[in-house]
Amino acid sequence: MRKASRLFEIIQTLRLADAPVTAAQIAASLDVTPRSIYRDIAALQAMQVPIQGGRGIGYRLKAGFDLPPLMFSIEETEAIVLALALLDRTGDAGLKAAAKRVNQKVAAAMPPPLRHSLGTKALHAWGAIAPTPDGVDLAMVRSAIRDERKIEIDYRDEKGSGTQRTIRPIALIYYSEAANIVAWCELRDALRNFRTDRVTASRLTDAFFKGEGDVLRNRWIAGWGSGTPAR
Repeated sequence: MRKASRLFEIIQTLRLADAPVTAAQIAASLDVTPRSIYRDIAALQAMQVPIQGGRGIGYRLKAGFDLPPLMFSIEETEAIVLALALLDRTGDAGLKAAAKRVNQKVAAAMPPPLRHSLGTKALHAWGAIAPTPDGVDLAMVRSAIRDERKIEIDYRDEKGSGTQRTIRPIALIYYSEAANIVAWCELRDALRNFRTDRVTASRLTDAFFKGEGDVLRNRWIAGWGSGTPAR
């Protein structure tokens, strides 16, 4: 998680908390070390964000401080809630956790009557839930797409044949049965789709493909209708 996003999440965590929150608790929710949280809180305090407390006793946000409100209509808010419910059908554990946090933030920003309306659970998403893949972390893939960073994968095709690939991931497609990674495959020297339930192991590399992401995505989009499976 980038530092700017982490600072925002710390503010939101303190804003929604009913009691002081320790650095360890915040660190666990953001998957960083408590030392990072101490530095982030010091940075926020230097920016005049009124965070009170200290090590051992926890932190809280001074009453009256808030971020600008969300300016959504009730239908726009319902669209967000339903989209978040659909996200919960994916096998992406990171996005599912993020969806729950977004739901909390949307509810906290709503006036009580609208908050009650959204809390009635009148909107539902139904259908098969994609399993979480064992061989690849989808959060890692999304990060690699953003950073234009190569990934190594061990992959088995539909016949069970195994290969090792270095790929340049450019997109994720979420289907009900499994997510697909769209990537440039250096083994095949071509764009390929990789089903995440066929990835048996994966790891980030120290190699990047900076500046190529948009070019490869445009090439992929231009070829829609003639999708090429992984092989």
